[in-house]
Amino acid sequence: MFLTYLGTVTKELISWMRGHESSVFSISVHASGRYAITTSSDTAQLWDLDTFQRKRKLNILQSVGIQKVFFLPLSNTILSCFKDNSIFAWECDTLFCKYQLPPPPESSSILYKVFAVTRDGRILAAGGKSNHLHLWCLEAKQLFRIIQMPTKVRAIRYLEFLPDSFDAGSNQVLGVLSQDGIMRFINVQTCKLLFEIGSLDEGISSSVISPHGRFIASIMENGSLNIYSVQALTQEINKPPPPLVKVIEDLPKSKLSSGDMKMKVTSGRVQRPAKSRENQIQTRILKQDLTGHFENKENELSDGLNKKRLQILLKGYGEYPTKYRMFIWRSLLQLPENHTAFSSLIDKGIHVAFLNLQKKYPIKSTKLLRVLQRTLSALAHWSAIFSDTPYLPLLAFPFVKLFQNNQLICFEVVATLIINWCQHWFEYFPNPPINILSMIENILAFHDKELLQHFRDHDITSQVYAWPLLETVFSEVLTREEWLKLFDNVFSNHPSFLLLTVVAYNICSRAPLLNCSLKDDFEYFFHHRNNLDISVVIREVYHLMDTTPADIHPDNMLDVFVALTKGQYPVFNQYPKFIVDYQTQERERIRNDELDYLRERQTVENMQAEVDQQRVEDEAWYQKQELLRKAEETRREMLLQEEEKMIQQRQRLAAVKRELKVKEMHLQEAARRRFLKLQQDQREMELRRLEDEIERKVHMRDQEMASAVKDLEMRHLELEAQKRLYEKNLTRNQETVAKEIREDVDAYRRKVNLEEHTFHRLIEMDQTQNQKTQKLIEENLAKAEQACLNTDWQIQALHKQRCDDLQRNECYQEMAKLLQKNRRKEIEVLNAMMEKEAKKWEEAEEKDFRLKSEKKASALSDASRQWFLEKEINDALEHTEGPRCQYEQVASSCLPRTSPGSDVSEVDASTWISLNQRKIQWDTMEQDLLERVRNLRQRLTAQARNSCQTPHLLAT
Repeated sequence: MFLTYLGTVTKELISWMRGHESSVFSISVHASGRYAITTSSDTAQLWDLDTFQRKRKLNILQSVGIQKVFFLPLSNTILSCFKDNSIFAWECDTLFCKYQLPPPPESSSILYKVFAVTRDGRILAAGGKSNHLHLWCLEAKQLFRIIQMPTKVRAIRYLEFLPDSFDAGSNQVLGVLSQDGIMRFINVQTCKLLFEIGSLDEGISSSVISPHGRFIASIMENGSLNIYSVQALTQEINKPPPPLVKVIEDLPKSKLSSGDMKMKVTSGRVQRPAKSRENQIQTRILKQDLTGHFENKENELSDGLNKKRLQILLKGYGEYPTKYRMFIWRSLLQLPENHTAFSSLIDKGIHVAFLNLQKKYPIKSTKLLRVLQRTLSALAHWSAIFSDTPYLPLLAFPFVKLFQNNQLICFEVVATLIINWCQHWFEYFPNPPINILSMIENILAFHDKELLQHFRDHDITSQVYAWPLLETVFSEVLTREEWLKLFDNVFSNHPSFLLLTVVAYNICSRAPLLNCSLKDDFEYFFHHRNNLDISVVIREVYHLMDTTPADIHPDNMLDVFVALTKGQYPVFNQYPKFIVDYQTQERERIRNDELDYLRERQTVENMQAEVDQQRVEDEAWYQKQELLRKAEETRREMLLQEEEKMIQQRQRLAAVKRELKVKEMHLQEAARRRFLKLQQDQREMELRRLEDEIERKVHMRDQEMASAVKDLEMRHLELEAQKRLYEKNLTRNQETVAKEIREDVDAYRRKVNLEEHTFHRLIEMDQTQNQKTQKLIEENLAKAEQACLNTDWQIQALHKQRCDDLQRNECYQEMAKLLQKNRRKEIEVLNAMMEKEAKKWEEAEEKDFRLKSEKKASALSDASRQWFLEKEINDALEHTEGPRCQYEQVASSCLPRTSPGSDVSEVDASTWISLNQRKIQWDTMEQDLLERVRNLRQRLTAQARNSCQTPHLLAT
């Protein structure tokens, strides 16, 4: 972040300063104009405006931000306000912490956002997001008043005290801009609302008050700029204090009555009459003083002040009150305040004689220099002699410094001083006023001959001991307070008082002057401050006024006080006009000659500069060409070197590429080999896994078969045990059911015998037929039996796999359920056990139902076997001629439609048919079974290789 320093007169950039990292939102300048403080959100920096260098930097924690840092007016103190409501005061030169303000009470604690200080630096006003306003006394370092704004005010955006010409900087009126866009002006002492500007419809965005307090400039929210006149808004602001003495006029006799209230006049002030207990009015009759009437008229001033009473007050206290001094001066000098006439003088601009004033009188403050230039220029435009008066800046400077904020008053005070207290100064222009200096010498000769003789013995004239004091109006030998005290008496007396002051200063300083013997010592004495009490000098002046004889008294030679005229300033021509005109003409001629000489010299200098510039340009061109040639040769050499380097780099790059290519080929070959080996290992691992899987499945099948056999044996044993139990339990009922059992056994035996007889008849009929047909039937039946066995085995294998998958899924689901159930309460486990028990009971019922179904199936099997035997017998009887074709059709038709139960029954029937050929068939079946196992293994291996990427098949 940069800070730019611009000149207001030249409008040019003087300097720029760097230091802030964030935006600057506040700049405060010291009253002397030497220092400035810039504030951002994270730091505050102190700058020296003489050198434009940073002097100090205030760093703070990130958690505590800076609200505002500024100088106190007319003080050497820096006030820093932070966002945590802490306020510190620092010494500007040493940056020593002078004090810290205590925290505000918790009942009215607000976060300070805006601040304002009176011009005397005694009262600090602080506000924020609240309708409370805190007033701090910086001298007592305590909060002395809390002002509550109206309820419509919720936040305060801006604060500024309204300047007053009559309160000596202790401003009483505070402007408060709130969030509703209305700026209210209140009296901080009486807490009364004086007036307000802005409205809800036309709110104020920002506002600023002029330094003299006469105007208020406001930027409205709609973008317009409004200028308000404070004098038009209220009559209470900038109103002069009431006069100390009031004149009471007598009423006509016809209006006087004993019951009328009269004003009681006392010395110095007016009081109301005091009433007695009997409600009687004490009065004093005023007699008209005809002798002093005209004298009072002469001593009456324009603002109601009386000059005689002011002189009495001045002799009593030695000086006027600081608070009312400027007002009293304006009243004593009877300044007309001709704004129009003064504006016309100012509009003429800076006079030619004072354009280079800074070279002769270097002043640090640019503002003070600008005001001095304008005042001197206005005096020069008023009268031509002042443009040639060399001591005019010395004469006007103390008044310019005193009235720098009000240039009109400054001009009129200096003009009044020149007209009255500088009478006859310009009669011997351009020489010093010899007549005035002669008057001073005569007075000194009358009152202190020894001192005057000492001056004459050392060749010291009045131009050494009197004129330096007059041309500087004692500003070089007195301090500010002493000078103000002196001019309180000068402006309150006859114009001769200033001349007598010169004599009194010499008389009071006679002891050190008598010890001086060198002219340089005398000059130094009258140009520097000395150890002298100004009160003694003033008393001596009054003594000289009373004791000086009338023939040499300046009162007889100087006119009485004459004020400036209103409307237009008077013509000032109390000087030798021909000398001034001659000097003006000579000066104009010299100026014209100088201008001609300067123009000619400027032309010659321009020509010389052009020649020098051309020569420099030629030399620069030749040097540039030489440098270009050398640079070209250097570039060519560099290009050749770069080309050689590029060729070498390309060769190295090609070699590196070849090496990388070979390495890449080797790496690719190694990767291919590793990949092939990996594939081979994976295939071998897959084959081993498949073989292991096959072996595992065969082993599992064998185990299952063995377990099934064991289960059957156990079932048989259980059935035998149940049978014995049933027999034991049914022994008592054996006699009752023995007859029924015998009848059933007999019927069953008869049925079996009939079936065997029928079957033997069928066998005999078949044996009588063709043996080849029987052999074909047996082969087809054996094939059908083998096909049924193979199909059953495959179905069982697939069913077993499906059962395994279902069991695994069920296991997974049960494991997940168990993991979830384990997190639940024990009552859920109990419910699961109860459900499991219910399932067991259901399974027992299902097995019971299956047993009953098997019994029904056995009965149906008996019926179907009976029907089959009868059908075979009938078919054998009906179709004896074409048995071969019929048996083939029967075999082909029965093969796919047979169920597992019918296959079992057919196998049982075939076993009865082919008892003699069982051994041969078992051998053939064994070879076929082995061949089928080999084919099955090859098929499973091929299927596993094709689907090796499927995870769930690998898992099975």
